[in-house]
Amino acid sequence: MFRELVARLTHPAPAPLPETDVPHALAALLVRVAKSDRVYLFEEIARIDRILAARFELDPVAAAKLRAEAERLERALPGTDRFAAVLCDCVPYAERLGILEALWQVMMADGVAHADQQSAVGAIETALGIADYDSAALRDAARSIP
Repeated sequence: MFRELVARLTHPAPAPLPETDVPHALAALLVRVAKSDRVYLFEEIARIDRILAARFELDPVAAAKLRAEAERLERALPGTDRFAAVLCDCVPYAERLGILEALWQVMMADGVAHADQQSAVGAIETALGIADYDSAALRDAARSIP
């Protein structure tokens, strides 16, 4: 499954992701943002697991398994902006807002907005076609989550 997803993403004109791949795509973006400051903290991992469990109605073990699969997938993915652009093509705007909200939450999981993580989220935001005012509201909401 991962090989097929990576092949689609690295092909010059990637095909839209089938519905079953959206959880892996989101999880891989969450992992990429968490790792973008070159420190992958327990707080970020726990937040990713909670987001995946809530978003896809998974038990904690299934959420952790999805994250572990996404960690492997993330290493094989093309550039963040290209990967996010594929999601932009196959996910409605309201769901893309949810993706961005989850990314902000992961970025703020350790209480610090690292510059590298802000850059990664900004690139994804642009590739997802999210309006600045929507992003600002989501960022502010993520900062208030303990």
